[in-house]
Amino acid sequence: MTLHLPSADGTLRAYEPRTEPLPALRATSGSAFSSRTVFSAAHVVADPYADTTPDGPAAVDWDATLAFRRHLWSHGLGVAEAMDTAQRGMGLDWPTAAELIRRSAAEARATGGRIACGVGTDQLTATAATAATLAGVRSAYEEQLAVVEESGAQAILMASRALAATAQGPDDYLEVYGHLLRQAAEPVILHWLGPMFDPALEGYWGSSDLDAATDTFLEVIAAHPDKVDGIKVSLLDAQREIDLRRRLPRGVRCYTGDDFNYPELIAGDEQGFSHALLGIFDPLGPLAAEAVRVLDTGDTDGFRALLDPTVELSRHLFRAPTRYYKTGVVFLAWLAGHQSHFTMVGGLQSARSLPHLARAYELADGLGLFPDPKLAEERMRNLLALYGVNR
Repeated sequence: MTLHLPSADGTLRAYEPRTEPLPALRATSGSAFSSRTVFSAAHVVADPYADTTPDGPAAVDWDATLAFRRHLWSHGLGVAEAMDTAQRGMGLDWPTAAELIRRSAAEARATGGRIACGVGTDQLTATAATAATLAGVRSAYEEQLAVVEESGAQAILMASRALAATAQGPDDYLEVYGHLLRQAAEPVILHWLGPMFDPALEGYWGSSDLDAATDTFLEVIAAHPDKVDGIKVSLLDAQREIDLRRRLPRGVRCYTGDDFNYPELIAGDEQGFSHALLGIFDPLGPLAAEAVRVLDTGDTDGFRALLDPTVELSRHLFRAPTRYYKTGVVFLAWLAGHQSHFTMVGGLQSARSLPHLARAYELADGLGLFPDPKLAEERMRNLLALYGVNR
């Protein structure tokens, strides 16, 4: 039955929803991949009945949140927990993030799923971050690192707004990260998140010159290669990532966080490839898992044939302002039936326009990403009616 979807120019366009999901969505295998290590950064499901405000403590539906992680594990994906996809610093406060880490790590142990969790400094308020000292930043990192290590999860050292505001140059980054790596119990993943994802991270690693920043980043790794499992690069620049991964010490992985160019980066070239830690694998989970299993057989063309068509959707969700991609991710989870509502912590469901959401639905439905296309169509109709589109 035809839907009329709003376009950015204010007109409505006719769209015929798909009637069958992609066959790959029916395949379920929790076995590990053999050729790549793959994490999906997972979103949190808000409690829609909580009486809260956008700047109040986050209210999470724990049952639905953990059920979504079991969904990802069931397809063999690892879960990157409490990352920016989970709205760290954009609605998810540190006390709730700490509880999320503990609950998800316990669930991972119970199900045999792989998990890595974000370590940051977001317990420092915006005012405190601006006035922070390097010692204060280290202390905040240490507090969060202890929570992750005590949970039994692998640590991901996230980029810190407080450090970006406090550091006077590359030496301060070398000091803080060196201190953390020396005390880390197990090898960690270092996270370089570009300012397109968070404007407060402009000039990270001590310079707005990306070549200079890269040199500092590599210096941190070179000083502690035994404590670095890998790096997650989220700069949306494929060639820069390729150049960076070719300079990594032997044994240090590159996990792509490039939601614009992930198929080619994961496929790799004659000199290497990237593993994956991606927000787009939240909505793409089953399809992404199927593609990596094809890659495990050595069939790079088959891998690209499955994953390349998803790039248009990903680029749409992650379009500027990129930091609001979480809205599209949660919207698609609602349409796919992973949660009963389209509500987000911090009220972030309002961060994207109706035309943007309509296009996300159209692209995702065209790919066959919805296990129940009729449910997705019904929910899309309800949203359109809520906005006054009654045709």
